[in-house]
Amino acid sequence: MEDRHLLTDIGLALRRAELRPVYTAGTDLRRVPGRRGQLADVGVASGIGNLEQAVIVRLLTPRGELSELAHPEYGSRLHELVGRQNTATTRNLVRLFILESLQAEPRIEEVMEAAVEPARGRRDTVAVLLRIKPVGALPVLTIGPFTLELER
Repeated sequence: MEDRHLLTDIGLALRRAELRPVYTAGTDLRRVPGRRGQLADVGVASGIGNLEQAVIVRLLTPRGELSELAHPEYGSRLHELVGRQNTATTRNLVRLFILESLQAEPRIEEVMEAAVEPARGRRDTVAVLLRIKPVGALPVLTIGPFTLELER
């Protein structure tokens, strides 16, 4: 069967199934009067913990992935950097993409620091530290350091 019309591109091989962190729903245990034991409810994150979680989810979501849900600008462009070498230029792009993404978060008044450095002992990974001032009179939120793997 002729398949030249499908063109040719770089062949990809799956090296690991863990292409991004995997999260599960948390649980909160509660006692119910008149019942033995505890019941498990879906856990919630609120306040500053919710903002911290929202920042991580925003950064891990590729921009445009929620377009069909009417959120075409939600997410970040960090996924575009997978496969690039850990150079000063790439680290600057990581910082730029983080700042660009967090600018769209209405609960953030200011990103006070977005440090991106090579991770110790891992030439394909960067370490990110964020200091964020939430809207209102809340204390500065520190997120990280967390790592992003560039080369796979």
